[in-house]
Amino acid sequence: MSKYKCIIFDCDGVLVDSEAISTGVLVDMANALGANMDYKQSLIAFKGKSLTACIDVISKRIDNTIPIHFEQDYRINTFEAFRKQIQPIKGIKEVLDKLKVPFCVASSGPENKIRLNLEVAGLLPYFENHIFSCYAIQKWKPKPDVFLWAAKTMGFKPNECLVVEDSVSGVKAALAGGFDVFGYTEHDYEDELQALATHTFNSMNKLIKLM
Repeated sequence: MSKYKCIIFDCDGVLVDSEAISTGVLVDMANALGANMDYKQSLIAFKGKSLTACIDVISKRIDNTIPIHFEQDYRINTFEAFRKQIQPIKGIKEVLDKLKVPFCVASSGPENKIRLNLEVAGLLPYFENHIFSCYAIQKWKPKPDVFLWAAKTMGFKPNECLVVEDSVSGVKAALAGGFDVFGYTEHDYEDELQALATHTFNSMNKLIKLM
C-alpha cells in the first residue's frame, strides 16, 4: 500500500502534452518581434517557467518593451493551437483509473487554460473541482504556495502527499513545501531532475509501481 494519501499532478507535460505547442507559439511571436530564438533551446529555457518570466526573457532579447497586447494575443493563439493539437500524456488515463487515493492538479497556468487542455485531452472529468492555479493566488513555482494550497484544500498535510512534476521549478517548489516529488523525465532534455526529485521515472506506466 502506498504511503501517500493524495497525489498532486502538475498539468503541462505531466497530464497533457502541451509544452511543445505553447513554446512553438511563443517562439513564433517572439521572433516576429526580432528575438531570433531557437525552438529547441527555448523548449529547455522556458520549461516550467511562468509566462511573465518568459516574456522578460523575450523583452531582453529584443532590447525593447513587449507590446501591451502580447499576452492576450499569446493566449488566443495558444488556445487555438491547443484545441487542434493537444493530447494526453501517454499512459496517464490508465494511471488515473488505477489510483485509489484522491488526486488533483496544481499548475502555473490560468484556470481557463488548465480546463481547456484537460477537456480537449479527455481528462477534465477526473479533475472537476480539484483544479489549483497559481494565478488564483498570484504566486508561482518555484514558490511552494500552489502545492500547499492544494494539499490543504484536499485535506492533507504535505508529508501525506506526492507531487508529480516534470520541471526544475516545479520540483523545487514541491521540495520547498515539504512534499515528496516524483520527476517525470520523458522531456527532461538536460537530465536535471534526477539530482533533485525524490524519485524519477520516464514512463507513466511506471508511476503506480513506483508509488
